[in-house]
Amino acid sequence: MTGGTPEELVDEARRWWQTEIIEVRPGEIDLRGYPVQELIGNVSFVDAIWLMLRGDLPTRAQSALFEAALVSSVDHGPQAPSIAIARMAMTCGARINNAMASAINVLDDVHGGPGQQCMELYYAVDAELGDDGDLASAVRTVLQRRRDAGERYVPGFGHRWHPLDPRTPRLLALVDAASASDDVDGRFAAIGRAVEDAISEGRPQRIPMNVDGVTAVIYCELGLTPELGRGVFILSRSVGILAHANEQLLQGGRIKGPTPKSIGYTYTGPARRSVPLEREQ
Repeated sequence: MTGGTPEELVDEARRWWQTEIIEVRPGEIDLRGYPVQELIGNVSFVDAIWLMLRGDLPTRAQSALFEAALVSSVDHGPQAPSIAIARMAMTCGARINNAMASAINVLDDVHGGPGQQCMELYYAVDAELGDDGDLASAVRTVLQRRRDAGERYVPGFGHRWHPLDPRTPRLLALVDAASASDDVDGRFAAIGRAVEDAISEGRPQRIPMNVDGVTAVIYCELGLTPELGRGVFILSRSVGILAHANEQLLQGGRIKGPTPKSIGYTYTGPARRSVPLEREQ
């Protein structure tokens, strides 16, 4: 609106940002309609995350499964690029917020995206499956579609560190228990296991589901979108990033790079040479 009465301009300003998440008035803060003072001390932080993202408080079963997934992804050591970046940033004099931001910024498609990508795969299988389809056939169809598109990597399976990711059996057991209690329907746990079967077929060793694959099962069972799946992974990993940044602050150290000076790096350029005194015009 380029003009209008003062009342119209005020109305436009009020409608500029619209949110169902929070209402703030003098002396009052409501989160999704709940007075914040009633939430404080009565709901967990995990419940508050669910409330903010989903619009209402979770059931106890939803909260427990959601929390288990969040706990599983908090850290994977300084060899993880995001953690290493946070620690290096601290040795360069960065403050905690800068170190955390630097680390979070690399949680992109390769380092931070497989969980979201695996959720997209599971949802694609679910759509192919429909209500009465054959699960194995639906998985084969979706995997072949990925191969035809040039996608050779199946996100959420295999691990460069762990022959079997220690987080996977525990989380799958929790999903199975929730399914047995009808707190989730188990549909996506079945899809995840069917994908593992399909990609392991004919191989000497299975390619087991990793933490991205099993948390993708949980987030799909809980009805999150793939984008939210990545977002809550980043929330979880931020805990590890903060812990490592703080530990490095306490340890001290200045300008630590990715490797010690004694190890250095591999140079692959030309041998040392002199600058020619005369050059072609």
